[in-house]
Amino acid sequence: MSGPEAAATRPSLWLQMLESRALPELGAYASLYPLMYLAPKGDGHPVLVIPGFLTTGAATFPLRHFLKILGYKGHRWKLGRNLGPVGYKEFEILQRLKDLRHRYGRKVSVIGWSLGGLYARELAWMAPGDVRTVITLGTPFRHHDATAVSWLYEDLTGQVEAHMPPEFRERLDMPPPVPSTAIYSRTDGVVPWRCSLERPSEFSENIRVESSHCGLGHHPAVLWAIADRLAQPEGQWRPFSRQGFRRLVYLSPDRL
Repeated sequence: MSGPEAAATRPSLWLQMLESRALPELGAYASLYPLMYLAPKGDGHPVLVIPGFLTTGAATFPLRHFLKILGYKGHRWKLGRNLGPVGYKEFEILQRLKDLRHRYGRKVSVIGWSLGGLYARELAWMAPGDVRTVITLGTPFRHHDATAVSWLYEDLTGQVEAHMPPEFRERLDMPPPVPSTAIYSRTDGVVPWRCSLERPSEFSENIRVESSHCGLGHHPAVLWAIADRLAQPEGQWRPFSRQGFRRLVYLSPDRL
């Protein structure tokens, strides 16, 4: 079998080495910083940003700062280093989501990077009335043992896919019950790109970028796409448009 439905394989050593691009991508963020003020602006609602495996809220600072200059109330997760495991940690994050919902009296958009995206999607299932939209960055929805760090995750948590709660595993292959956007890169050196594709539905989509996995939280094209998605009025979700100059930056996305 070929194409997006083919079994995912671990990123090649070459792609893993290309993760060093994350630093130049951060430089691109800095050099294009003035232009980022031109990104689409929304209504300033709260946004919860969940970090990836082994990282803390500090890793999401560029993204949260970007949200701030656009007028959003960006928040880190405040749970220290993300060491998993899935199927359990999201109950702690749920309290953080509820606190923000109560504080602002508005639904919260949730952005999850890599492993953080699994939590983001699960929050939408646990509290759909509190989540406005979900955006995932290089998140492995399926074939979790194919990532470049699966061995480390299993060693630290003692959890393989078979040990995840059954209801959690069943939901992984279904789009969340709220508008959802999966941003992924075919040159991701940590998570095979096929693992990060959302299944098509009325309120789900995939956006393809050219980025390293470690740079997804600050890559200018990713940030612009996030701004575009968050700027949509609540209840008026539309798929991401690749019209005009955007076709030069965002390649045609793959579909499952």
